[in-house]
Amino acid sequence: MIYTVTFNPSVDYVMHPTSLDEGRTNRSSSEEFFPGGNGINVATILTELNVATVAMGIVAGFTGDFVVDALQKSGINCNFVTLDSGYTRINVKLNGSMMTIINGMGPNIPISKVDELFQRLDRIGKGDTLVLTGSIPSCLPDDMYDIMMSRFGERGIRFVVDAPGGLLMKALSAKPFFIKPNNHEVGKIFDADPETPEEALPFARQLHEKGAQNVLVSCGDLGAALVDADGNEHTTITPPTRLVNATGAGDSMVAGFLAAVDKGMDYAEALNYAVASGSATAASSGLAKRPTIERFYATLTDIVNKKQD
Repeated sequence: MIYTVTFNPSVDYVMHPTSLDEGRTNRSSSEEFFPGGNGINVATILTELNVATVAMGIVAGFTGDFVVDALQKSGINCNFVTLDSGYTRINVKLNGSMMTIINGMGPNIPISKVDELFQRLDRIGKGDTLVLTGSIPSCLPDDMYDIMMSRFGERGIRFVVDAPGGLLMKALSAKPFFIKPNNHEVGKIFDADPETPEEALPFARQLHEKGAQNVLVSCGDLGAALVDADGNEHTTITPPTRLVNATGAGDSMVAGFLAAVDKGMDYAEALNYAVASGSATAASSGLAKRPTIERFYATLTDIVNKKQD
């Protein structure tokens, strides 16, 4: 079973303004509401790919009720702790000629509710996977992921970490099964500027040597690099993609890699499946559906095979 944790989920309110003039009344041509948060995105794609998963985290108020209800209606297994006060944040995304995002702060989370979440996580054991992704709310300790891996680290659990620089580096001592920084995050960590998968490989190698088993570095439309658990290096390209919405593309890559490994693919193919999953979401109005992912994977596989011939 794969468990995802989202400490600060959201209601993503996507608006399509016909204009965006500061200081004036602007109008939207349409709007959508989606449950948001990195772990929730991962769980959504895993469920779409028929991988057993449970979305966990902390919600509050009527907006939190919406998140849980929307996930359950989509067939996603949930186990969220509910706060006694406050509201799950609303992230406003203005999708005009370019995307403008205003992220809400989110509720204050007492430690007692974190303890309740930990008690629910006590069910996980050997062979399970725990996905820790996204930033930590400012009301909680900034080493929360490290705390969680220390608490559950003796159970034979596979940890997956997709988090900003400091959180990621603190996690390496726990030898996570999989991490997925992008090339810009790697650049900040190592004071460098890798752009291509080939340029990212040496830094992926360093993160691998620091403890991470599988290190996938995404490089936007240029592809991705992977140093796998066996120490082998892989690079791949991105299939032709018309960008519609980049939100959730990185989370889709995480889910795609885990789904591929779960299905017995080797690491090189898992890398291709991860990139196809991310590209499929980038080309969709929301998170990608399975047929779109499979179509992008088939296209990428065909391109890669022709290059090898």
